[in-house]
Amino acid sequence: EDSVGYHKPCHMFPQVFSIVVFSCIVNEGYINIGSERLLCVFNNNADACNYGITVGVACFLGSICFLILDVYFPTISNVRDRRRAVLLDLGFSGLASFLWFVGFCFLANQWQATSPDELPLAQGSDAARATIAFCFFSILTWAVLTLSALRRFLAGSHANLFTWQHLDPTPSNGARATPYPIANGATIVTTNPYQAPPFTETLDPQKLTQQRPMAPAF
Repeated sequence: EDSVGYHKPCHMFPQVFSIVVFSCIVNEGYINIGSERLLCVFNNNADACNYGITVGVACFLGSICFLILDVYFPTISNVRDRRRAVLLDLGFSGLASFLWFVGFCFLANQWQATSPDELPLAQGSDAARATIAFCFFSILTWAVLTLSALRRFLAGSHANLFTWQHLDPTPSNGARATPYPIANGATIVTTNPYQAPPFTETLDPQKLTQQRPMAPAF
């Protein structure tokens, strides 16, 4: 958490789950049945395996980028860059949770349609089940990150995360000069609008005339 209330999310869990998904498909997601051609364990549907690998690699790379962004976010001083970073996190997390939801439904459906005859000796069964399970876990983690990014965006709008109000106010171009008259006709100019005018005394012009003392009569 930084000085303006930014809570760092954890992108480590979806990163690990993405590794598990695409590594299971790459290592044990293809089988060879009596030919040199490799078939996908999910109902021999190559699109299912390709989808799992593509989404897994994309979310893995995205989680690394946002993990780095979480580290450098407190050092970002530009207000617009902060807002864009949070919006980017929100958009990517929401998209990733949707893609994992689609992948979970797709892979689960294809695995359910797979007959035992297509998997002799249950080859790749454990990898297929692990892939489906971690797709489901990925939905939950990315959904949590989406809600966390949304909460940071809403909280940042109220906690001066995206405004200039947390910075020191810039001084104005200059205070208006306020002249104050004095007795001899000159003026005193001050730049402080709250400064009281100097004390002045209004003298009667007749009192300013010096009266010569009258000589005594002898």
